[in-house]
Amino acid sequence: MNWTLVGAVLLSTAGLLVLGVLALRLWLDARALAREVDGAVDALQRANKAG
Repeated sequence: MNWTLVGAVLLSTAGLLVLGVLALRLWLDARALAREVDGAVDALQRANKAG
């Protein structure tokens, strides 16, 4: 078997796994940010009604 080909396939697989982990982390961070923004909007609306 051609070891250069095996190495290329392994590096490609590792790269795709890293990209998948980064995409998952980005999604989790975006979801957390959306929750924080939603909480800030609710707080501003409550402050507007109270004042």
